[in-house]
Amino acid sequence: MRFLMTDPRHFNVSYQINPWMEPATWTAEAAQAASRGSRALRNAIVAAGAMVETVPAVEGLPDLVFPANAAVVLDGKVLLARFLCAERQGEEAVFRTTFETLRAHGIVNEVVELPEGVVQEGAGDAIWDNDRSFFWVGYGQRSSRNSVAVIENTFDQSTVALELASPQFYHLDTCFCPLNGGKVLYYPPAFTTEALATIRTHVAPEDRIEATDEEARAFCVNAVNIGSTIIMAKAPESLRRKLTAHEYTLNEVDLAPFILSGGASYCMTLRLDRTSQRQGNALRRVATA
Repeated sequence: MRFLMTDPRHFNVSYQINPWMEPATWTAEAAQAASRGSRALRNAIVAAGAMVETVPAVEGLPDLVFPANAAVVLDGKVLLARFLCAERQGEEAVFRTTFETLRAHGIVNEVVELPEGVVQEGAGDAIWDNDRSFFWVGYGQRSSRNSVAVIENTFDQSTVALELASPQFYHLDTCFCPLNGGKVLYYPPAFTTEALATIRTHVAPEDRIEATDEEARAFCVNAVNIGSTIIMAKAPESLRRKLTAHEYTLNEVDLAPFILSGGASYCMTLRLDRTSQRQGNALRRVATA
């Protein structure tokens, strides 16, 4: 297993592009806590048996610490992101260079650009479901609706499109997390009525784990799942009970400074080694609407 993370040296909350961000609340103490939190997250991932590649910090690009938005990666192919907000568009060149370096080192095989006119913010809005062998694709807040077909065609894999309803949950990874074994942790109010119906069509009732308002605000749905271990921000006791009842083990990390920017453990990482279970098979169109 291999993940991408970013050196948090220049992370801060200096602008507002989502409702969680309040620049006036940022302090030197928060910066120090961010360094500790990033290190603890890296240690948790390594303890779970993975390797971590590091993107160097770049001054003036504080949200570079969220590489989940850098690209969609599957079967060694990298589809580079295009950001909606001007504040993050400077990250595109940094991540392009990063992935070309990873390609030169044999860690990924191919780097692909999005077509013109498509906005797509990486694995934050395109989550591979290993148990179901398709992408859950979020749109309507940061990624455009036409990105769904691009992901399907780029990776030759099926997609299930989910429209996001709330600017607080602006990427799919903030409110939706497929877990190993077929369970799905999600926050229903983040989705349109149609998207909720789609989730319930594809996920059996016994496999749905609904997050409460408190659990979603704690950014615990934004989690990294490795085997039976779920690495997440500090969780309310209610969520601990739900997940341990399903035989998952929680590894909680204090990510409070990153939550101030609207992200947590999934946002802060990008899995580089994911492979499709049906690699090379014909496309199965699960949902195109």
